[in-house]
Amino acid sequence: MSFAELGLSEKVLTAVTAAGYSTPTPIQAQAIPHVLARKDVLGIAQTGTGKTAAFTLPMLTILETGRARARMPRTLILEPTRELAAQVEENFTRYGVNQKLSVALLIGGVSFGDQDAKITRGVDVLIATPGRLLDHVERGKLLLTGVELLVIDEADRMLDMGFIPDIERVCKLVPFTRQTLFFTATMPPEITRISEQFLHNPVRVEVSRPATAATTITQRLIASNPQDFEKRETLRKLIKGATDLQNAIVFCNRKRDVATLHKSLLRHGFPAVALHGDMDQYARMAALESFRTGENPILVASDVAARGLDIPAVSHVFNFDVPTHAEDYVHRIGRTGRAGREGASFTIVTRHDDKLVTAIEKLTGQSIAYEGAGLDALPPGAPREERRGKRDDKRPSSRDRGRGERDRGRSERRPRGHSETEAAPAVVEAVEERRDAARRPRPQVEAEQPIRPGTPERKERDGRRRNRDDDDGPQVKGLGDHVPAFLLRPVRIG
Repeated sequence: MSFAELGLSEKVLTAVTAAGYSTPTPIQAQAIPHVLARKDVLGIAQTGTGKTAAFTLPMLTILETGRARARMPRTLILEPTRELAAQVEENFTRYGVNQKLSVALLIGGVSFGDQDAKITRGVDVLIATPGRLLDHVERGKLLLTGVELLVIDEADRMLDMGFIPDIERVCKLVPFTRQTLFFTATMPPEITRISEQFLHNPVRVEVSRPATAATTITQRLIASNPQDFEKRETLRKLIKGATDLQNAIVFCNRKRDVATLHKSLLRHGFPAVALHGDMDQYARMAALESFRTGENPILVASDVAARGLDIPAVSHVFNFDVPTHAEDYVHRIGRTGRAGREGASFTIVTRHDDKLVTAIEKLTGQSIAYEGAGLDALPPGAPREERRGKRDDKRPSSRDRGRGERDRGRSERRPRGHSETEAAPAVVEAVEERRDAARRPRPQVEAEQPIRPGTPERKERDGRRRNRDDDDGPQVKGLGDHVPAFLLRPVRIG
């Protein structure tokens, strides 16, 4: 099947051919006809299979007729992150080159004034994140009563990460007769129930089993001790040992770990750049651009980069942390092996991640093999402690030094892994001395008995108190002998 058989307009077909595409992907071949028929669509497909073009191309065909009005966009696309919103805008620019359609991008970190100016002129396509969109609505700068088509991209992410109230508000602001499209890579049953209130008799387009990874991705697990400094060393060995590595994305679960790992890689000579949600929009776009151009071929990122970013030539994905949610694993490794290319994914696993790995294998329906020795080859692990680790490339901070002193104190009381008889004689003597002191009876201190009213002792004490209170001298009436000077000034009457 070719794009010409899907019912797209000539202008769109010309742009698709100029972009170098001739055969649609399965999600595009099945979803585009239903979108052109103005039906609600729930599309589920593996990440990297062209879901963005599955709604971009038919939207461009639909928008060829009609015109936009001031402050009333014709179509609305909601994205969970700024990067995804900017990427969708690039798709409209690429495939809409032969059409005079206006596109506006409403995301955080950009001036309100520039965005207001575009909305005032009228836009055919409005791409926004929920927060900034509602900010414009509350300021009275935007009306959603003219929206004909609503797209919620990465629906599970939008619904599963706190955007439910915002989406409900948006759905109440757009017309009831709108057309709604949901596109996602994973759709758990609980999220499906939530989506039913936004879609009306939708056509479910499911080209593959939900939450499956592309077969072109080689997945491996790497066993490591849980300390952060050892995991960082393991990651550096993986990067150095990958002979066919062109560029790579390294995922961490927490934003502060992204910053720490990024600094560690830089100190060890790796050209890396960081990306996480606390960065401003200019820094985030600059980081992505330097990664795309190859200036910094290693991108250390949080899950903000795990959803929908279209960087086709990513050769490797490294999971520094096993994702807490199994669905995020599918999205992370989906950054590589896109569009039929070969890709590799390596996940660093500790003894405490066995349940997370089991959940991932259950979700994807396949077991993941270890690269080299597994967890059984590691030395016995100590009880799980807080993630503090050691700094492999920096002097320990004052906090770490304090912790080290406390740990030394604990080891003096009872050395780990040794009995008291095997410890140093001085340590044993100190421990026995403390125990003997604890066993000695403590001197009993007689509690002070309360003085009962009416007894001579009580009368004597009360008398002392009265005498003490009477030492203040005679009672002063009015101002006493001291009169302020302003009261002695003569007053003129009349």
